[in-house]
Amino acid sequence: MVLMTQSEEENFALSASIDNARNVSHILKAVHFKDTATVFATENGLKVTVEDSKCIQANAFIQEQVFQEYVIREDSITFRINLDILQECLSIFGSSSPSTTAMRMMYNGYGTPIVLTLEEDGAVTDCSIKTQEPDQTLDFEFSAANVINKVIMKAECLKEAFNELDVTSEVLQITMSPDAPYFRLATYGLLGQSHNDIPKDSSMVEYFECGQTQSNRYRLNLLKPSVKAVNLANKVCIRMDHRGFLSLQYMIKNENAQVCFVEYYCCPDEEFEDDNEPAM
Repeated sequence: MVLMTQSEEENFALSASIDNARNVSHILKAVHFKDTATVFATENGLKVTVEDSKCIQANAFIQEQVFQEYVIREDSITFRINLDILQECLSIFGSSSPSTTAMRMMYNGYGTPIVLTLEEDGAVTDCSIKTQEPDQTLDFEFSAANVINKVIMKAECLKEAFNELDVTSEVLQITMSPDAPYFRLATYGLLGQSHNDIPKDSSMVEYFECGQTQSNRYRLNLLKPSVKAVNLANKVCIRMDHRGFLSLQYMIKNENAQVCFVEYYCCPDEEFEDDNEPAM
């Protein structure tokens, strides 16, 4: 890694280094369904937000302790960045390389690029990525106080359920209930209705708390990006609030066994809420 003098380091509003860049790219894969992302930096670490259609939002949290060094000289920093380019830079030495790539990231404030210095086996590459004016991100006003139902399960269980969904269905109906069927995923495709039930006493379910029966439908095409997170996660926490808004929290371990979190928010599809079956 190229060393910098203390005076050079102090010029940057944000600087961070990590011994294994895959630990950053791994968590970013879970939210990489659009080409741009908004990055929020605080003393606690980075939050990377990706949105689509003003109906779904994904947040990847990379805590300060994941980095070997993390210095921020402002209370908070926000910018947009091209996620495609960032991921290409992080894997510039090849994602399947047995060696690890060390990374230093530097940002000098509003309007300046993100500068990455990547080093692997003595080879050093510098990358400069333009940053953009951040858009205002959505506020789903999802608070723990308004959560009606909550289930924590092993991610493998939800992954299998997602793989069995009828892709010809426009919506996914999620039912959470204190009584049977407890947790149900239902679709309405070309061959009719199908569902997958997960009982609360399943060995895959670690926590089950349902105060009342809720059944809401969500656009399947909006939930598909969260499959990226399911494939990387160890556990998932599924919550619904009093409005039917959905939260999917994924616990993901990196190569150093550190835990990072990704959260998806999705609003219910009002078009189908009052129908017995959605239109084909």
